[in-house]
Amino acid sequence: MLIVTARIPRRRLMAGGVSALCCCLVLVAALALSLHQGAVPTTATLSQMDENANRVAYLQQMGWTVGESAVSTQELLIPETLDESYDSYLTLLHQQGFALEDFCGKHIQRYVYQIINHPSGRSDVQAVLLVCDDTLVGGHVQAEDGSFVSVLDFPTASSAPSSAPSPAPSAAT
Repeated sequence: MLIVTARIPRRRLMAGGVSALCCCLVLVAALALSLHQGAVPTTATLSQMDENANRVAYLQQMGWTVGESAVSTQELLIPETLDESYDSYLTLLHQQGFALEDFCGKHIQRYVYQIINHPSGRSDVQAVLLVCDDTLVGGHVQAEDGSFVSVLDFPTASSAPSSAPSPAPSAAT
């Protein structure tokens, strides 16, 4: 049987431990940042949307150039239950991390902005944001004539807009 012993000064042992801890922290931070970059924005992170400047800034962050103010604003009431006519729109919202069904029975604001830089060159494209209690709860891009509806992300060359129209929630009186 062979036994080998070594003496490591306490300073070197502490320095090695601190170095290893720093490396672990850097790796965890890098992993967290890389996962966050691909994250879909959720209603928890999209608050303070009651101000026009925040809505415009959000749309710009998504890649859109829009007019400096909404072309229309409506107060809408989301029905208590969403029937099958909402299915395709709910799917579109779920792709973006939104859950409109969580806001059934609530009043929301619908803000419509004219998009200036749509890749198709069309001038009749709008961005729609749905806001409840200062929090973004949904949204989409649409043609004024309803010929397409798509997600809020700026389209890439491989993405194509959906032809499914969005249901309009019943207007509050």
